[in-house]
Amino acid sequence: MTKRRTFLALIAGTLSSSLLLAGCLGNPPSKTGAGAASGSAPQAAVNSQASSQLETSTISLGFVPILEAAPLVIGLEKGFFAKHGLDVKLSKQASWSAARDNVVLGASGGGIDGGQWQLPMPQMISEGAITNGKKVPMTILAMLMSQGNGIAAANSVKDGNLTYNLKASSPNFFTAFNQKEGRKFRAAYTFPKANQDIWIRYWLAAGGVNPNKDVELLTVPAPETLQGMKNGTMEAFSTGDPWPSRIAKDNVGYLAATTAQIWKVHPEEYLAVRSDWVDKHPKAAVALLKGLIEAQMWIDKPENKDEAAKILSSRKWYNVPLPVLQQSFKGQYKIGANGTPETDPKMGPLYWSSDRGVISYPYKSLTLWFLLESLRWKFYPGTVDTIQQAEAINNRVVRDDLWLKAAKELGLPATDIPTSPSRGKETFFDGTVYDPANPQAYLDSLKIKG
Repeated sequence: MTKRRTFLALIAGTLSSSLLLAGCLGNPPSKTGAGAASGSAPQAAVNSQASSQLETSTISLGFVPILEAAPLVIGLEKGFFAKHGLDVKLSKQASWSAARDNVVLGASGGGIDGGQWQLPMPQMISEGAITNGKKVPMTILAMLMSQGNGIAAANSVKDGNLTYNLKASSPNFFTAFNQKEGRKFRAAYTFPKANQDIWIRYWLAAGGVNPNKDVELLTVPAPETLQGMKNGTMEAFSTGDPWPSRIAKDNVGYLAATTAQIWKVHPEEYLAVRSDWVDKHPKAAVALLKGLIEAQMWIDKPENKDEAAKILSSRKWYNVPLPVLQQSFKGQYKIGANGTPETDPKMGPLYWSSDRGVISYPYKSLTLWFLLESLRWKFYPGTVDTIQQAEAINNRVVRDDLWLKAAKELGLPATDIPTSPSRGKETFFDGTVYDPANPQAYLDSLKIKG
């Protein structure tokens, strides 16, 4: 709390306090105004015949304006959800805290039924670990995207030449910085104890930097990263594109690392919905997944990326310059302190196809990794203290049966339908191996822990 207050005091004169307060207080999502997006695509009427087969024809989902939300927006705008009988209401969330509080409220209470989530938020909402003890069971239905995240560094630390491999590029930089400045290096993310916090911790620890001792960690909503970096209130920021790329494009900082460099085809954010909604509306849940899968397949086609960027860039959705999104979608980055141009779609955001198989399927081996990292850093004492607890929580929250049903109803080829809930062994840039069949070995291999 002290760090949060300190950060707010630093930026109070320049950032929108109303947006921050909406996130902190968990106000219901706004349905009107320039800062909100809601409603269904005007050009796509809901398929009434398909709708008549479902238990409900509506669902309210929250999103945060980063690339992970693209399948939800495209699913609505291109009519994929409507095709399968669903009127999906999308509400832009002021912050991850707001999304959390709004899913606790539920749509019936003016909140949301579910939406886009960093992990392990759905698991911890289910356990009451981040909701003041109130347990709201959640169901993880699909992965929204892989890669497409980055760690941006401020121009003030260009001399540090920060890269994905800190041991090679920036030995002893953090110690020297802290001594020179008389304070710790400040690194930020959008929500504590979740995806983007975990990415920056893995990056630092792999470089021999202890994130609990050698840096100061801050929480900042994604839309405020640009201004925060301009103000000098942080030296590094971990979040989803388009924000890292925009920081580099606007010459506010540089892209030190992409998450694809840290772990190729890594798990990212997920679609998760309140379990009471899923249990009451299993046919509608499958319809939601069918629309999502078709949206992910559509976005992944190279010929559709410019149109996707145009849709998302609008004020209604992301309110971000079109070229930034176009470049992000195509894996076009300027990497490092020197801004070296690199173009590799396989290292950019992936929504459907990858060298490791289908992106959308909710592999339990991947969702478990976030809980193991939570165990590593002692994020949730009393909730995740053992591997057995992590596995039990993961098995309760992740459901792949609905995804498999949706895939089969869509007639997807067998090659696109996983036959195991495990993707097998995973290898990180530093040589660390995560074998989901032996989680203890993974944890034992990590030198820096909480």
